[in-house]
Amino acid sequence: MPNLLILGGTTEANALAKSVAEQGIAATYSYAGRVDTPRPQPVPTRVGGFGGAEGLARYVRDHEISHVVDATHPFAAQMSRNAVMACAATATPLAALTRPAWHAEQGDNWQHVPDIASAVDALAGSARRVFLAVGRMHLQDFAAQPQHHYLLRLVDESNAVALPNYEAIVSRGPFTVEEDRALMERHCTQLVVSKNAGGTGARAKLQAARALGLPVLMIDRPTLLQRTEFADVVQVLDWLAHT
Repeated sequence: MPNLLILGGTTEANALAKSVAEQGIAATYSYAGRVDTPRPQPVPTRVGGFGGAEGLARYVRDHEISHVVDATHPFAAQMSRNAVMACAATATPLAALTRPAWHAEQGDNWQHVPDIASAVDALAGSARRVFLAVGRMHLQDFAAQPQHHYLLRLVDESNAVALPNYEAIVSRGPFTVEEDRALMERHCTQLVVSKNAGGTGARAKLQAARALGLPVLMIDRPTLLQRTEFADVVQVLDWLAHT
């Protein structure tokens, strides 16, 4: 029987944990520790980093992990790179469970940038009301453009936001198009800044921006090392059964 390590923290990882628990597959779910109140899981969990690729390789060996599934956020690039290197070093099968990227549709007004630093540079200019949907980790980068009023939506309360002019809403998705449209109208949003996280849980803000005719500054996904990738849990379960 497999002894699976799920690198989680996403909706996809949660669905995988539920499925393997129902099938009686041994698994451990690993949270990076970015969220103060992570969702409970139906399998044993651990919280925190491993200490780079070498630490992850050591964990895999020490716990006799047979398979690793990287179901982290598409922008957790360092963790994904560590997983590739650790699994190569330990000859452990690795697969990624990742949501498809978003693509602009008719009526969208997207400006693409390759990374956070480029997004910060793109905000140079006159003050605007910006819905900054990039997660808590990168908020301080946008302090370099203090002229804007930023609307933040966070999973947890935070007292460490370095932005001089912002309003934070604490809420956990998924959100509806109607909710996000009302939010943007209420805050007179003029621009949405978003990572291309993909999936359905956070897409509503893009659909709301389209409906309101608002521009979107879209941060493209980082380039990752080559690996086996799947888009749904059924594919991962089939891979587990045949690897």
